[in-house]
Amino acid sequence: MINRVLMIVMSVGIVLGGLDRILGNKFGLGAQFEKGFELLGPMALSMTGIISLAPALASALGKIVTPVYTAIGVDPAMFGSVLSIDMGGYQLASELALDPLVGRYAGIVAASIFGCTMVFTIPVGMGMIDREAQAPFARGIMLGLATMPVGLVLGGLCCGLPLGACLWQNIPIFVMSLLLGLGLWRIPEKMVKGFYAVAAGIKVVVTCGLILAAVESLTGWNPVKGMTPISESLAVVASIGVVQLGSLPMAELLRRALSRPFTWLGRKLGLSSQSLTGMLIGLATPLPTLTEFGGMGKRGQITAAAFLVSGASLLAAHMGFVVSTEPDLLSPLIAAKLSGAFAAAVLAVAVTRKEKAA
Repeated sequence: MINRVLMIVMSVGIVLGGLDRILGNKFGLGAQFEKGFELLGPMALSMTGIISLAPALASALGKIVTPVYTAIGVDPAMFGSVLSIDMGGYQLASELALDPLVGRYAGIVAASIFGCTMVFTIPVGMGMIDREAQAPFARGIMLGLATMPVGLVLGGLCCGLPLGACLWQNIPIFVMSLLLGLGLWRIPEKMVKGFYAVAAGIKVVVTCGLILAAVESLTGWNPVKGMTPISESLAVVASIGVVQLGSLPMAELLRRALSRPFTWLGRKLGLSSQSLTGMLIGLATPLPTLTEFGGMGKRGQITAAAFLVSGASLLAAHMGFVVSTEPDLLSPLIAAKLSGAFAAAVLAVAVTRKEKAA
């Protein structure tokens, strides 16, 4: 039922955004409508290659990952959660899965939270924000990682996994999160360099996959066997773009509707309205939030960064991806990301009571 309601909401957003574009963007919704399509190019560059390459990667990595994970009683699908849901995490988890349910959970819920944080939020955030804002950003990320189990467990329960299975299957993620948090605390500069190196490596793999898939489409030749055809990979990207046509205009309407309440709430919580608005926008895309990060005040920066760990990209790329691949997991996705994000924000507000709002 919730899937149907959300699709109707997205359709309303498409209609409003499209009509405003015809009218010359009088209400600012037409620009958001256009942005949904403009994001297709960057998404295709980051997603197509890894989606096409995922079966081959799973075949190669499975020989190493499967014995290690099965030895501790964890489904190898959970290894896929180190990549974002829309950067090959779903495909890798599905290919490695011994239990299809765990594979869907790992590729949708875990990859949308932990994977997105690993390969997008941290490296992109550290690269965009000013140097003086990196310390509160890292502190917020640590708080977001600390509350991430809330979303992972609730999302698993909504997927149909027992509580014990949710906890046990996430042991590798919990261990990696602990190490990640310690690294950001003790050696933040070295960790930033490490994330840049990982991001650069992923870019190489993604680009190689795109080259191979494109050449195979044109000539039929490909030295890497078992890759997904580029037409199928691009179809996934296109379906996400369709959702973003409606989700971005609706997110803009939501931002405007909550502007005054956020100003009031910010005063009550000791947060700037800019940081609260940034969190809301981050549910659609974190990039504007990171762009305005410097003006949020230290407490707002910490809270916004914590919120993004679980909440980033829910209303646009992630929702669009799930609608195109596993529509019946849309409710677990929303429950997991929102619960983790709000738990992180509550913790951040609680532990930064002495920080200035702005």
